[in-house]
Parts: sequence; structure tokens; C-alpha cells
Amino acid sequence: MAESEFLKELGLQFRRAREAAGLTQEQTADRANISRPRYRDIETGAAAARTTTLVNIARALGMEMMLIPQAMVPAVQSMLRPTDDVEDRPAFTSDVEEDERHES
Repeated sequence: MAESEFLKELGLQFRRAREAAGLTQEQTADRANISRPRYRDIETGAAAARTTTLVNIARALGMEMMLIPQAMVPAVQSMLRPTDDVEDRPAFTSDVEEDERHES
């Protein structure tokens, strides 16, 4: 994955989490201790950020970031993939995923 694609995907994940939390860009930036224009640039994938800034944004959104070997990405994604089969639910789910399942 090219760096620009990665930055856009990361920004999209932040935007989805921010919207799900009902936060504005300004509120998220304040919680992460950065300026709103800086947060906007990160969320839109227009700018890269230091690891500490990304961790602060993630935590401001109730998320955690982790580094895993690339070879393990498919396995981790399969564990996190939602499923309708109660017997075959992923080992790890967020409260948001559980709430969405119960609302459906």
C-alpha cells in the first residue's frame, strides 16, 4: 500500500470513529492536544503525523493503535470481522459492534 493510500485509510478510520462518537473535528483536536487544521489534514489524509500524535488522536476517539507484523494482518482482520453467526463470532469485538448487532 502506498503511503498516500495508507494516510487516507487511517484518516477514514479516524473520521468514522469521530462521527460514531458524535465529536466535531475541533473537539477531537482539543482532546488530542493539536490544532483543528492539523487534525483536519490528518483525517483527510493530506498530512502524515508523528506516532505520538496518532496515538493521541486514537485515544481521544476511544481507540488504541497497535503495530503488528504485516504477515499477521489478514489473521487479525479475520478475527475482527463481524459475523451474523453467533457460534463463529470474532474473539474480539467492540462495544459499538455489539450495539449495532442488537439494533439490527
